[in-house]
Amino acid sequence: MNEPARPASRPANPNFSSGPCTKPSSWRLENLGGALLGRSHRAADPLAKLRQAIELTREILGLPDAFKVGIVPASDTGAVEMAMWSLLGERPVDLLAWENFGKTWAADAVDQLGIEAVVHHAEYGKIPDLSKVNPGFDTVFTWNGTSSGVRVPDGEFISLERTGLTICDATSAAYAVDLPWDRLDATTLSWQKALGGEAAHGMLILSPRAIERLENYRPPWPLPKIFRLTTSGKLMNGVFEGKTINTPSMLCVEDYLQILAWAKSIGGLPALIARADANSAVVARFVREHGWIENLAEDPATRSNTSVCLKFTDKRIPEGSEREFSHSIVGTLAEKGVANDIGPYPAAPPGLRIWCGPTVEVADLKALMPWIAWAFETEIRRH
Repeated sequence: MNEPARPASRPANPNFSSGPCTKPSSWRLENLGGALLGRSHRAADPLAKLRQAIELTREILGLPDAFKVGIVPASDTGAVEMAMWSLLGERPVDLLAWENFGKTWAADAVDQLGIEAVVHHAEYGKIPDLSKVNPGFDTVFTWNGTSSGVRVPDGEFISLERTGLTICDATSAAYAVDLPWDRLDATTLSWQKALGGEAAHGMLILSPRAIERLENYRPPWPLPKIFRLTTSGKLMNGVFEGKTINTPSMLCVEDYLQILAWAKSIGGLPALIARADANSAVVARFVREHGWIENLAEDPATRSNTSVCLKFTDKRIPEGSEREFSHSIVGTLAEKGVANDIGPYPAAPPGLRIWCGPTVEVADLKALMPWIAWAFETEIRRH
């Protein structure tokens, strides 16, 4: 078998993982020298660093003044669970599930908390009928389905006159989408996603409506310490002032601060969104130009600009071997040093998942595309 000619250039940075995501090209390990290691996070200087991380997050995301931002345990998963366990149960809930993480939150609400719920389900590549969301119910949803590449097109399905709360897992959308804060009540993200920070730290953003619920409603189930946001019926304001519930990594805090400084220096949220849009446009153009690959998200309005998921559609791929075929391509690209970690989420359909968030350089994506074509043609010839 003759191997197709290999592309002449390759990405300078081959890291296209959807989490942990790549760091900005300007990131340098030596710039973490200011980390306050071996210090108590409760001391004045470390606490000031934690507060700085909160305030820069607030500034770059453009949060309303009345919203609270806290650093919480266990990454985005911990933040979502904290919001669900603390806020849900007061009324029925709409659960939107069209990919792995949304399905997980739905299962937790139904199977663990036993809440009266309506689960709006859609298969990978699709999105539920958002018009069926009840403004009188609470709503739990992912803004961007990281494992499917399907996101909500906008926030218009959330009523401004709603009486329920919205809990939004925004971890792979924050910093790449202009989120409508007037429609979001409890919003979660993690440092490891769109800005390429280190893992294990989550962030919880609360609206005044969410705070009111916390102070006036007590869930019927026991709350573990790491989920508790109130004491004596009042919000634990310290959590939103850098006084974390458990011990944070000051090395990770320093890393996050370095990346936030980069985000601010390039123009903040508008620049971050523009970079993600430009990156995802590279992949979209490649898909348009090749008939053997398609976006997993069927509706263009719901296609992610960060976690772009693709599927192979060539009829020459033997039926039943689609996962093996995509696995071989992913392995070949990693072996050649041009793309790391672009396989699909384990529970998702076979194909590719390419992170296009704002820390990725557009030149690297442009260099990657010919390699995908080369790997595809190489694998097809083997079959």
